[in-house]
Amino acid sequence: MKNIIKYISTAAITTALAMTLASCTDTMDTVPQGDQVTKETLEKDPSSLSGMVNGMYSNMIEYGSISSWYGSTRHYDYGYASTMMMLDNAGQDEVSPNSGYNWYRSNLNYSDRTEKSDVTYFLWNQQYKNIFQANNIINTSEATYKENASAAAARGKAYAMRAFCYENLAQMYQFTYKGHEDAPCVPIVKETTTAEQASDNPRASVKDVYALILDDLNTAISLLEGAGRSGKGDIDQQVAYGLRARAELVMQNWKAAAEDAAKAAKGYTPLSIDEAGKPGFNDLTAGNWIWGMDVNETNDIVKSGILNFPSMMSSFTGNGYSPMYAYRAINSKLFDQIPATDVRKGWWLDENMDSKIVDTTLIEKAGGNVYVFTSASHTDDNLFSIWSNQYLNVKFGAYQDKYGNATNACDVPLMRVEEMILIQAEALAMSGDVEGGKKVLTDFVTTYRDPSYTCNATTAEEMQEEVWLQRRVELWGEGFSYFDLMRLKKPIDRRGANYEAAVTYNIPAESKIMLWIIPEDEVNNNHALKDKNNEIVAAPDPVKE
Repeated sequence: MKNIIKYISTAAITTALAMTLASCTDTMDTVPQGDQVTKETLEKDPSSLSGMVNGMYSNMIEYGSISSWYGSTRHYDYGYASTMMMLDNAGQDEVSPNSGYNWYRSNLNYSDRTEKSDVTYFLWNQQYKNIFQANNIINTSEATYKENASAAAARGKAYAMRAFCYENLAQMYQFTYKGHEDAPCVPIVKETTTAEQASDNPRASVKDVYALILDDLNTAISLLEGAGRSGKGDIDQQVAYGLRARAELVMQNWKAAAEDAAKAAKGYTPLSIDEAGKPGFNDLTAGNWIWGMDVNETNDIVKSGILNFPSMMSSFTGNGYSPMYAYRAINSKLFDQIPATDVRKGWWLDENMDSKIVDTTLIEKAGGNVYVFTSASHTDDNLFSIWSNQYLNVKFGAYQDKYGNATNACDVPLMRVEEMILIQAEALAMSGDVEGGKKVLTDFVTTYRDPSYTCNATTAEEMQEEVWLQRRVELWGEGFSYFDLMRLKKPIDRRGANYEAAVTYNIPAESKIMLWIIPEDEVNNNHALKDKNNEIVAAPDPVKE
């Protein structure tokens, strides 16, 4: 059936859910993509739930989800990868131009923190839309999951996806768990929530939202025991362990976070130094990916040409914003903290616009068809005239690793084993086992990134700072940096780096501007939110160096 989404309030998704369970018709303009299945159909064919599960994944790479609400297609409207970019651009590590060609300019300069912002509609709609789909699967599988393994697995994936969405919402709309347990977070919509309840559904506390997240993940892990998956774009038990490790890290359940991260990482291996020494992060079949968004050439976001992640992020694409109009660079102060012996130093151009992992002269000789990876430097300053920015990222390769490839069908990472190792290192140290955490971190970096690395941390707090530095480098561009600032109660400090003067800020930790605003339409549809929104404050003033 055709998917037509205008705007999904928490009240609307509950109404839609009730109607869908009663019947499946083409008049449902709030039904997410994926086959909608009645309970009667499921009793005859439990495997029919797979279409609904695929609908959750389709929502994550959807093209034009708010176009009918907005009146035109926003070029950032291509799914969860765009949310990742919004988060990173709002922080201090992903530098981009303060220009009209940059579709993440409003995140960069905080002009998106209003009730009527199209960005906050996009963020809210995306998460609650998949909460709706997850609730639909949970409700629909109720009749058969205890007797049927495929129904149980689908149900487990839905619980994990719902937890993932609430993890994101909790960190966008309220400050971190510790110290804010009783603060208002977001409304909870479960499979049992009625339309009447959703229309008067207050913001649950941070504590209650995280209780739901843990409950959902506990259930998912149980239901996914022994269940297979179709590929790394599909959720399995290890993905659920990884999501629970993230939640426990935020909640400072250190021992549990370390244990779950180890379970999520089991059987996966980080990129070797040689593998990390070339652009990539574009193929979910890689041995270090636990979960990712599976993108192919037939997806609408790919057929759109430039409404996709490679267009906005990859400096190598032949069809996109990043190499031509809206570069993505690392904070120069962060770049300077990366040792020259660390292979990751080559993930960005240096101040001379060189990188150890890309030989631009040989790319030219190859006719622009492939990358050539050596330690040489380019000599022709005019070769990449479009690469006019220092510290430009060369981490994310083009589709099929072909330089100038105009097809942007790259997969997008959601969870890598490297993240789980870093969670283990931090959580072990913070649980009191500083030496254990230090060993995990040192073994990872020396084996897979920098043989010369030495960890000088001697306390749990120093270890946490060192792991944060490693996360900033390792996970750059993958949507984690803003949540880390919130979790660690850090300021957003862009001073003394390569940010343009107009967006050079020094924002104190836990400033009100760091929270997104609940959309106006949600407030209008949910009476319990009247006068209960996050406070709208003015964008920060730029500061001098």
